[in-house]
Amino acid sequence: MPKKQKFPYLLASKWTAQRKIDGWRHFQVINRKNQGKWVYAEMVASCDPEVRFWLNATLLQDRSQWEPGWQSLQEIQAGAEE
Repeated sequence: MPKKQKFPYLLASKWTAQRKIDGWRHFQVINRKNQGKWVYAEMVASCDPEVRFWLNATLLQDRSQWEPGWQSLQEIQAGAEE
């Protein structure tokens, strides 16, 4: 039986950063790599393809840093007030 893949839906997923990263909040996963027991996601800013970085995929589970999907500024602020 094949080993279950961690983060199977990572590629092409969209994320909103709680704080701006290089001036942007909305990112998409364009690549992934497995390195030992870790999974990394290559993130690219939706409005500026020059802004890209690698991130440990487990950090995407931290809702104080990342929200799944693209959230509006009002949605981000409303979530911070709860």
